[in-house]
Amino acid sequence: HSKSASARSAACRVIVHVDLDCFYAQVEMIRNPELRDKPLGVQQKYLVVTCNYEARKLGVKKLMSVKDAKEKCPQLILVNGEDLTPYREMSYKVTELLGEFCPLVERLGFDENFVDITEIVEKRLNQLQQSECSRLCVSGHVYNNQAINLHDTMHVRLVIGSQIAEEFREAIYARLGLTGCAGVASNKLLSKLVSGTFKPNQQTVLLPESCRDLIRSLDHIQKVPGIGYKTTKRLETLGVRNVCDLQAFPFAVLEKELGVSIAQRIQNLSYGEDDSPVTPSGPPQSFSDEDSFKKCSSEVEVKEKIEELLPNLLDRIYKDGRQPHTVRLTIRQFSSTDKWLNRESRQCPIPPHLIQKFGKESSNLMSPLVDILMKLFRKMIDVDLPFHLTLLSVCFSNLKDLPSSKKGSIGFYLKQMSPPPGSGKRVREVEDVSQGEGSASWNQNCNRTGTTKTRKLSEEKKSNIKKAGIPDFPFHLSPGDIDQEVFSELPEDIQKEIISEKT
Repeated sequence: HSKSASARSAACRVIVHVDLDCFYAQVEMIRNPELRDKPLGVQQKYLVVTCNYEARKLGVKKLMSVKDAKEKCPQLILVNGEDLTPYREMSYKVTELLGEFCPLVERLGFDENFVDITEIVEKRLNQLQQSECSRLCVSGHVYNNQAINLHDTMHVRLVIGSQIAEEFREAIYARLGLTGCAGVASNKLLSKLVSGTFKPNQQTVLLPESCRDLIRSLDHIQKVPGIGYKTTKRLETLGVRNVCDLQAFPFAVLEKELGVSIAQRIQNLSYGEDDSPVTPSGPPQSFSDEDSFKKCSSEVEVKEKIEELLPNLLDRIYKDGRQPHTVRLTIRQFSSTDKWLNRESRQCPIPPHLIQKFGKESSNLMSPLVDILMKLFRKMIDVDLPFHLTLLSVCFSNLKDLPSSKKGSIGFYLKQMSPPPGSGKRVREVEDVSQGEGSASWNQNCNRTGTTKTRKLSEEKKSNIKKAGIPDFPFHLSPGDIDQEVFSELPEDIQKEIISEKT
């Protein structure tokens, strides 16, 4: 495998991956400073989805059951993290702050951002060369403690990148009170992998010569971002378990099993090659909200669930300023044989007379929308027979500008409201309506989600489904040593993290 020319070209890019430390816990400590220096966990359903480092010192781990966490640390303080609003708001503040430095900021979930700082690095490199300054110090760690060669411009670029990454982290702490880690490398894959080398509140730069060591340090192929649970299982049936296996595996067999596009991409990933661009998220392509539960088995309950989901959705659509033209209802039926993949959806156009009401008084929309969604529900479920649902999701898509949103109208100025000067383009949530198996996704999860409760933790992870250029497959499979009923109620990105940690 020799791609030295493309490797040299890729190495000219400098990408920073910023990953905030125990994000939900930090937000809670900012909201209530009395929680600082005390062991703190953020609870979702029956799990401690994250905890601060005080709790970790006492044996509490991410994704530990509340029961086990309390046994490990009786003094653990638990905060309910089912309302994601404060986390989302802080998350966007971080993205907007990074946008003040550079327009190329790509969100990955609530707590991660990629920043392409190539142009900033080039400017500083030119200034450095013009000033003939020979002093250049790396900020943070160098992976493998590799020696820096200041005669190698790739090394110099990455060292400058480390200084910029430190500026990012300092600004995030000074302005928002948050600490985080950063990885600096020549592409998104490598920057994400190297950012967690030293935690918490530290950063690491990866020089090209150490790329092979970093990739080969991953003990399982599922540790490679972009290779998800289903792909991993298919590869395991071929005898591919680690990165070295994947690098050595005959490409013709891989292509036959996965298709040429996916085969090529995951084999490239196994060599640390990733040419996917850092792509700022555009405006949302849809707004969705979902709820999971143990059992919903009557029309009355279904209607109540839908009525609970709609107000938050209508509020988000109102704030966005566009009108949706399509509505979709998704259900998941309980199945003893296939608990996680049993989803079904129906959608229909929104009647024109209702479209006009979006952006106005949402209470006039509730009743007719509930009627439409119940009709969609009855297309999927024969209500005269017993049924057992474990999830309901409502999605509004096909968003279009209001006819009145022209320059000079109030709508135009409301929509044009932006962050403070210099903060760059406001990046918002993106959800793609039509993604299915094989969709590119950094977090191996392509299912619809929503916003304010536990059910929606995976929402932000999908904001870059179209962007990353890495293929993957959604999954909902639970490892055997997890209580299936508890597992089914968790947000799907938490399910994914449990699975990856158990693999």
